[in-house]
Amino acid sequence: MPDRVVQDFPIFPLGLVALPHEFVPLHIFEERYRTMIGECLERDSEFGIVWAGDEDDERTGCAMEVARVLERMEDGRLNILSRGTRPFRIVERVDHLPYPAATVEFLQDADELPDTAAAETAHAAYRALVEQATDAEPDDEDVEVLDAYGMAATVEFGLEAKQGLLDLRSENARLRLVTRLFRAATKRLEFIEKAQVRARSNGKVRFG
Repeated sequence: MPDRVVQDFPIFPLGLVALPHEFVPLHIFEERYRTMIGECLERDSEFGIVWAGDEDDERTGCAMEVARVLERMEDGRLNILSRGTRPFRIVERVDHLPYPAATVEFLQDADELPDTAAAETAHAAYRALVEQATDAEPDDEDVEVLDAYGMAATVEFGLEAKQGLLDLRSENARLRLVTRLFRAATKRLEFIEKAQVRARSNGKVRFG
């Protein structure tokens, strides 16, 4: 079991929210972050992504592993593919390292009985969204093994919605939240498709 509290954990503030299981491509060009990622590669260790633009030291972030180095450039820049692993909370920021870092606490979910109905409803909403977005029917076995993070990691949501999902310490609550998000996204896609049909038919899209 990894330590719950880790000191000097590398932090990468970005204009995005990452989730466990999510793959995030990153272009590493600033010297401090090149140093950070270089140490992570050398030590086979994680770094954390937190949503930039918020000064709250309690911000929940997502630890990331370097899944693959896509490109190394002569000037030291890197293109990497990172993958979300586990949520954490910033306890205290530190400033003695050459890159942003903090003492962090890795977060665990509350003890609870799995809500089978919530899982089935979430999986159904996810399947409906995938079918609407891709015109392809996802494999039931592939969908059934996905938790809330696993499903949400494949869908583009707003930052507030993703941060809200990351902040929840209940899988049952996350399943209920992603169900609402999937259903809302499906409705938006349906509206766009209807609008496109109307636009093709008469050149106008009427609202209301």
